Amino acid sequence: MNDAELQTWVEQISLNSFGMAFRHRARFNSRLRTTGGRYFMRTHDIEINPAQLDNFGREEVERIIKHELCHYHLHLAKRGYRHRDPEFKALLAKVGGSRYCQSLPESSSRRTLPYRYHLICEACGMTYPRKRKVDTHKYRCGKCSGSLKQYKLMESV
Repeated sequence: MNDAELQTWVEQISLNSFGMAFRHRARFNSRLRTTGGRYFMRTHDIEINPAQLDNFGREEVERIIKHELCHYHLHLAKRGYRHRDPEFKALLAKVGGSRYCQSLPESSSRRTLPYRYHLICEACGMTYPRKRKVDTHKYRCGKCSGSLKQYKLMESV
């Protein structure tokens, strides 16, 4: 499927499910990694992750399109378009859009980085595993307010 086919598909879903026309651009964006799609408030355009179509099919992408169209139509109507707004939740349930997209198989492996550092309290010995380096002068122990010392873990070969 190309961008022109996606554009007609989004326009069709907008007319059938919302009874209103979609008058802006819809396109695929292969750089999206952790989201199924997104709506731009300034340009009113919609981008869809093509990996969702490849991995989960047209039904899942249609639910993602409905989700983004809820943002689109509510924002243009100057009503609650954010995820937390009751109007958004009600419209999403009415049209059958998905609240969350499914996780892509390759994106889940990217998030599981090993712990590389340990922060250890010098007073009580409490340990805090960390994936990134931390400025220990800014933080104290959450248990006893003691000072923290950072240790780098050995990397396995």
